[in-house]
Amino acid sequence: MRKYQGVWPVAPTPFNENGSLDPVGMKRVLDCMIDQGVDGICILANYSEQFLLSDEERRILTRLCLEHVSGRVPVIVTISHFSTDIVLARASEAASLGAAMVMMMPPYHGALLRGTADQTFAQFATVNSAQIPIMVQDAPLSGVELSTQLLIRMAREIEQVVCFKIECAQAASKLRTLIDFGGDLIEGPFDGEEGITLLADLDAGATGNMSSALLPDLIRPAVMAYLEGNRQKAVDIYSRLLPLINYENRQCGFRAAKTIMMEGGVIKSDYCRHPIAPLSDEIRKGLLELALGLNPLALSWGK
Repeated sequence: MRKYQGVWPVAPTPFNENGSLDPVGMKRVLDCMIDQGVDGICILANYSEQFLLSDEERRILTRLCLEHVSGRVPVIVTISHFSTDIVLARASEAASLGAAMVMMMPPYHGALLRGTADQTFAQFATVNSAQIPIMVQDAPLSGVELSTQLLIRMAREIEQVVCFKIECAQAASKLRTLIDFGGDLIEGPFDGEEGITLLADLDAGATGNMSSALLPDLIRPAVMAYLEGNRQKAVDIYSRLLPLINYENRQCGFRAAKTIMMEGGVIKSDYCRHPIAPLSDEIRKGLLELALGLNPLALSWGK
């Protein structure tokens, strides 16, 4: 077994109805996720609406989350930014506050300002000096092509690069090549995108999953059954969950977890900051209908 495995979901960032941060709600989100039986928690990721947070809000949330979790589970802090200096400062802050790992995408800023392979390598190599394990997030959002050759080079030459969250097109093929050529240097091959390609990614050798906070208590048994050698049990569990996973991924995005947590009394509001639109009544109804049939903990935790 590899060092990093299980389910490490992304924590949503709750806001009050006026758009301000809800620190009490943030603590309740973290407590709910720990009660979901997660193996770790990722904060300030895209599904945390990191692109709608100010630098000061990031600092507040980083400290709040790490102090509140207080070592109950390991915490990954997302630090992505185009500026290498800012990424390094974020990594150093996370390390000083007790984070277990940082996660970062390659440098990008819009459609036409993207790091080359050499620039991407250099940014990750710079963050290596913060002396905290690094997870590479290979996500289509960045628009940056991360070749398997580049990823393997990073694993071989940058000591702290140990985990890879692969959620690009044909993720399973990329994971398989990465594991075949990276060997034991790949301490955590992770599936992403809410688990919509989970089974193929597990077949390719993934040992970790980074879902949203909507249903980690339900998806973890599938991951662990697979890792324990019971693929059929994993298939059976996953087949039941797939309609909800698909609905979240294709219809709702990060709004789904917040809606379910509001319905379950975890947070007071599922408000998302402009320009993000709220879920339509029809989409919300479809989401709740599917969730009620599976009864994830988030749907009842606060009631």
